[in-house]
Amino acid sequence: MKRISLALASLLVLLPVLALAQATAFGSGGADPDAPVEVESDSLSVNQGDGTAEFVGNVVIIQGDMRLGAPRVLVVYDENGERIQRLEATGGVTLVSGEDAAEAERADYDIDNGMVMMQGNVLLVQGESTLESQQMTVDLNAGTAQMDGRVRTLLNQRN
Repeated sequence: MKRISLALASLLVLLPVLALAQATAFGSGGADPDAPVEVESDSLSVNQGDGTAEFVGNVVIIQGDMRLGAPRVLVVYDENGERIQRLEATGGVTLVSGEDAAEAERADYDIDNGMVMMQGNVLLVQGESTLESQQMTVDLNAGTAQMDGRVRTLLNQRN
């Protein structure tokens, strides 16, 4: 009976850590989809036919306090070609918002919804703590992230 109580107590202590490994805060929240989007790259190709623009080489995208870097970013415009609908970043992506930083193989950013889907060897760094997974969905408006696919975490609780 003592072993069962000890095991149950250990599980109760770990539950907050397990929950944190699945959902966590990200960035400062309150993303503004109407904020200007600044893009820098080594080259740009525009396709009027399908309403896209491809930025290649040292791409850096800034919107408010969010920064996204990648070797290649495809910008998809609305049907009128006036407003950016989404960004598709590939080739190794870094996303920084506030004091949080994440890396992944790919990121898709739906600007109107303020949602970023990062996929492939995701690494999230928050201060001295790190979280790893195969996929992370970031809600920039709420300042939250949901991690899925074999989540691994290292929590540093220094005072």
